Amino acid sequence: MEYWTVHTAPEPIKIYGPLERSDLPGLYGRVCQALGAVAGRTVVCDVRGIAGDAVAAEALCRLQLGARHWGCKVRLRNADERLLEIVSFMGLDDVIGPELRVEVQR
Repeated sequence: MEYWTVHTAPEPIKIYGPLERSDLPGLYGRVCQALGAVAGRTVVCDVRGIAGDAVAAEALCRLQLGARHWGCKVRLRNADERLLEIVSFMGLDDVIGPELRVEVQR
């Protein structure tokens, strides 16, 4: 089972995959609740091993939407090149935003 980890205080949020489109509304609500507790901060989303597909791209867009609502910035950690390519291919670079930075954990 794959999972994303969104590092918020005090506990990280684990988002298990594979994600289905029907999972996204509940996921958005859960993530927004956690982001509200860390409003204005930078959160790190470790997406190691997450498939580069349309559902993952939509989940990232929803994460960014919630982050903007709460004044947070999102950093992706360990994003697979395919995931970044699908985001770009779908024309969602602007939706996710230039403030989304990609880190590679060493």
